[in-house]
Amino acid sequence: MSEYPASGPPPQIPATRDPARQPRPATTLRQRLAELRGPSVAPHPLDARALAALAANPGCRRRALLDGAGVDKAVLATALGSPAAFGQSQFAFVRGNAFEAKVKADGGTELLRLLVERLGAGAEAAAVAAVPDLTAAGPEGRAARTALALREATAAGSWTLLDHPMLALEVAGSPAYLEPDAVVVHPDGTWTVVEIKSFPMIDSSADAAKVGAAARQSAVYVLALERVAAMTEGAEVGHRILLVCPKDFSNLPTASVVDVRKQRAVTSRQLTRLTRVEDIADALPEGTTFDPGCSAEELGTAVESVPAAYAPECLAACELAFHCRAKARAEGAVEALGRSVRGELGGLTTVAGVLAAAAGKEGDPADPTVAALRRAAALRAEALAGVDGGVPCH
Repeated sequence: MSEYPASGPPPQIPATRDPARQPRPATTLRQRLAELRGPSVAPHPLDARALAALAANPGCRRRALLDGAGVDKAVLATALGSPAAFGQSQFAFVRGNAFEAKVKADGGTELLRLLVERLGAGAEAAAVAAVPDLTAAGPEGRAARTALALREATAAGSWTLLDHPMLALEVAGSPAYLEPDAVVVHPDGTWTVVEIKSFPMIDSSADAAKVGAAARQSAVYVLALERVAAMTEGAEVGHRILLVCPKDFSNLPTASVVDVRKQRAVTSRQLTRLTRVEDIADALPEGTTFDPGCSAEELGTAVESVPAAYAPECLAACELAFHCRAKARAEGAVEALGRSVRGELGGLTTVAGVLAAAAGKEGDPADPTVAALRRAAALRAEALAGVDGGVPCH
């Protein structure tokens, strides 16, 4: 379709134009993100764990852009002199892979037994489930092959185990490809996410923090599956996932059902709040890049050109957290004290401003926050005066 009006000739373009007023050549979002990442740098995949952490802090434009562009934040943090101090050990990685292989052995017979036993599927598990080949070129090809396998399994009406399927989910206007441990298609068309973890389940109970993290991660998979199910007749995504862990101190698998409806709702709402990656990229200065081949000074300037929303919780979820914490402390930002403190301080954004308000040097006395700070300072001074002038306790 022509971009000109249906009637009348197209507008004439002047033969000459001021070069300084020439607009930047139009580029696709993929090209723009590749420029940010570096022309020779392959995109770093965005997994469900990182996506759940991003959804927990939707106000952080820095993380949204870096994750959307496929920038390896661990490499970037090292180049900035603030390397990440967390990650899975090689021993834990090997142990987890060995346990997952044990759970999925023999065509997933044990996995299906646990699923029927825990979910009460209303039917006996098949001796061996169908395990379709999901091999394809690239993440886009694998996601398309997974969608096709899900539709075929639903239409067949039999037990099907999808081993490491690839799912696609749009995040801030940029596609993210996710790879759950497994998805089981029931004969009635229900799709169940299976998360296999190497932490133990002792006396049918596992560490609450680790279970919560697994639930948030699985909620991302549920959201991605719902996109495919919406275009598949007879399909329904289950909101109860199967968490498989080693039983007690053995290597025998056991399982528990985790309801992720709450986590799914929260994650969906937070992902909707994310600013589009394209909008964030358009606001950057010309020539901004996070190419690891650049100097530390250039990378530091590039990182600081994107607003961040640091909170102490980032230390357990983001590779750039130590860099952001150092900057927040250097600027005296109250965000370094935690989200709850930041929320209580209202318009006071720096530690120096808080102390000045408490001392009566700054701030409006009619402001409830300022009044509360001055009252707290007076009580503290009174308590310290009583200690200094009183008889010490023995």
